[in-house]
Amino acid sequence: MTGSGTPDDAVGNGQYTRRRLWTISPVLHRLVDSFSTAVHRLSVEPPRPFFRDLRTPTQTCARGAERGRAPLLYSPPAGAERPLHPPPRNPTRSRSTTPVHTALEHTWSQIQAELRRAVTDSTYHLWLAPLRARAIEGEALLVGAPEEIRTWVADRFARVLQTCAASVLGETTTVTIVPLDTPLPGAPAEPPPGAGAAHRYPAGPPLPSGQPSDVFNPKYTFDQYVIGDGNRLAHAAALAVAELPGQAYNPLFLYGPPGLGKTHLLHAIANYVNDYGDGMAVRYTTLEAFTGEFVGALKSSSIERFKRRYRDTDILLIDDVQFLEGKAKIEEEFFHTFNALYETGSQLVVTCDRMPGDMNALADRLRERFESGLVADLRPPDLATRMTILRKRVHHDGLQLDDPDAIVPIAERVTTNVRALQGALIRVVAFHSLTGRPIDRSLVTHVLDGLYPDGIAPGPRTVEEIQAATCERLGISPDVLSSPDRSARVAWARQVAMYLSRELTDATLPAIGRAFGGRNHSTVLHACRRTMERIAADAEAHELVRSLTASLQQPNGDRSA
Repeated sequence: MTGSGTPDDAVGNGQYTRRRLWTISPVLHRLVDSFSTAVHRLSVEPPRPFFRDLRTPTQTCARGAERGRAPLLYSPPAGAERPLHPPPRNPTRSRSTTPVHTALEHTWSQIQAELRRAVTDSTYHLWLAPLRARAIEGEALLVGAPEEIRTWVADRFARVLQTCAASVLGETTTVTIVPLDTPLPGAPAEPPPGAGAAHRYPAGPPLPSGQPSDVFNPKYTFDQYVIGDGNRLAHAAALAVAELPGQAYNPLFLYGPPGLGKTHLLHAIANYVNDYGDGMAVRYTTLEAFTGEFVGALKSSSIERFKRRYRDTDILLIDDVQFLEGKAKIEEEFFHTFNALYETGSQLVVTCDRMPGDMNALADRLRERFESGLVADLRPPDLATRMTILRKRVHHDGLQLDDPDAIVPIAERVTTNVRALQGALIRVVAFHSLTGRPIDRSLVTHVLDGLYPDGIAPGPRTVEEIQAATCERLGISPDVLSSPDRSARVAWARQVAMYLSRELTDATLPAIGRAFGGRNHSTVLHACRRTMERIAADAEAHELVRSLTASLQQPNGDRSA
């Protein structure tokens, strides 16, 4: 609220002035009456606090409409609650004044939501996220694509674009892929993209502006994040960064083993800024995608375009920076990107599976920059947090538990990370659905005994150990797991090995994929889903996975069991 004095003083002064001037002039009375009424409106609601107290747990609350079913760690709370207050306007940073919710952009956001459901996340982010709706001419939707991927998109994704556009605009809709940078005939000049950021590279064709909100996973918000002792600092720091980008903690370095919610926090920052950031440009990427785009820019001689894409933004979020190690060219480009963002006051948030000091192959200058901001760790959830996660998921999914304490063994025995906790609950629900058995302690114990026979979740193993054990049990050579062979026998062995690699190691999905002949993370996810479905329906497959898990859990690595 602007102006001086307290709300009561403002109203009192206004009323006093109104009474004194009534005898002077009716016209002047009406003018003063309007002014005092406006002052009264400003004083109805007290000012909101500017800073959040990070010393106490932040209460989660729902913001906006329900965004669909969330994974285990991130299930939305029931009931409507008051939204988090939007961050105060930062007068030192520029803002975009371009209207966001135009009819065309609204339609395109619906089509993008359909595209996300139709393809894998990696495919969407690499090939479909850069697309923009240019115009609708009759029944034709003109979709702009960057020049370096336009031909590929037109050849490979024309059908899925057509299907998704038709589901939103009608069956007679057609899609035409057009250049992103070329002005359409008769169309007014478009405003420069990324208006919220300084343009340090004016040469070359314009890039798309910051990614729209539906590029980020709408399930990953601060409201849906389960807070415990292991992630309280990381959650509070991420929320502070979302409210005050470039001012709270810059850079923010989040580290911890896979499956503890680092990616969730990055998307939560992006979704929060899109909702309350007043037009600020925010971009999320993985180090793998950053590397791929950099290599592509070098090959297509569009390095200036690449630099503008990552440096002309207010907030840059990068996942899995541990893969910078051993990549000199990528590390150098990332270093210059870091400096460019930091010097202009832009916010940088990165995640890693280890703390900066443990990245021994990283150049000292970059490691020191990571350590110059706030370094916050995420640790495995404690028993109380695991129980909260399971109860929220059971409530959200509407599961009927014959025994209210049926989920207690899951929380007690699966202690490594939230991903393993989620997988255990999914397996219990799968057995319940396929066999018709009630969800009680006996069913949960039966499922867990098949995977964790010693009563605790398995400790970390290496992917190579799992590959060797799987191939030995199935009687095939380890080399075929990395080969293009897709025969049923080899495919099943590969799926089992990928599934166990995800369950029993700390390796990320891209790292697992590289160990199996350079396959991508979506292939690993597909293999895990297929294995889970088969062990739920096939007793022989269940016994195979159970016995492999038991042998890999043995400290001496004996695989004869």
